[in-house]
Amino acid sequence: ETLNSALRGATPLNDEGPASPLPQTRNTAEREARNYPEQPPVIPHSIDGYQIDINGNKCLSCHARARTAESQAPMVSITHFMDRDGQFLASVSPRRFFCTECHVPQSVVKEPVSNDFVDIDTLLSRANPGGRR
Repeated sequence: ETLNSALRGATPLNDEGPASPLPQTRNTAEREARNYPEQPPVIPHSIDGYQIDINGNKCLSCHARARTAESQAPMVSITHFMDRDGQFLASVSPRRFFCTECHVPQSVVKEPVSNDFVDIDTLLSRANPGGRR
């Protein structure tokens, strides 16, 4: 009997199925709400073709402190200027240089599996209706 999976379709577990087509990337000027404290913001635009490697970081052409007035993009968080000893640097720390280790673009897709995720504010309001958050 062949079982269908929302992620694999009818491909048997020990077979490699065809690759899914790349989904459309969400492009918007809107900022996504964060679902939990300290969640890194998601990238609201395509980064196809962006160089983000030891030789350069395309993200900083808009998000660097000196470029935000011109680009109107949000500035890189001040925490990205701290080294591992908590000392502030004049530029982005090498340990924070590779943005896509934490920040990811969003795709326009239908959820492949059901999801009952509830954000932290909803959980807190259920636990303490009408109370402070």
